[in-house]
Amino acid sequence: MPGICLKLYVSEAQRHNGKLLHEWPLEQAKALGIKGGTAIRAIDGYGRHGRLHEETFFELAGDLPVEVEFLLDEAQCESLLERIRTLQLRLFYVKMPAEFGVTQ
Repeated sequence: MPGICLKLYVSEAQRHNGKLLHEWPLEQAKALGIKGGTAIRAIDGYGRHGRLHEETFFELAGDLPVEVEFLLDEAQCESLLERIRTLQLRLFYVKMPAEFGVTQ
């Protein structure tokens, strides 16, 4: 089935209205009827500021990237992005074509 792969990137400690920010898109997607989503915590990475974040004993808690990923159709993707825009959240995202389904 053709669709969209939407990935959102946040820091694991970021919050929105007292809730972890990576949980918010999952809840919004569920409310929109999107069938599933996944939050994946990275073991290391860097972003636009070039600072490397890695999981070590001395790394400050909550500083690692989290990827929140959805496979959905174009209308669902735009609905979810519109909810994000309405709240004026500044989230980096990737939107790309995807083919998905279930094997027999």
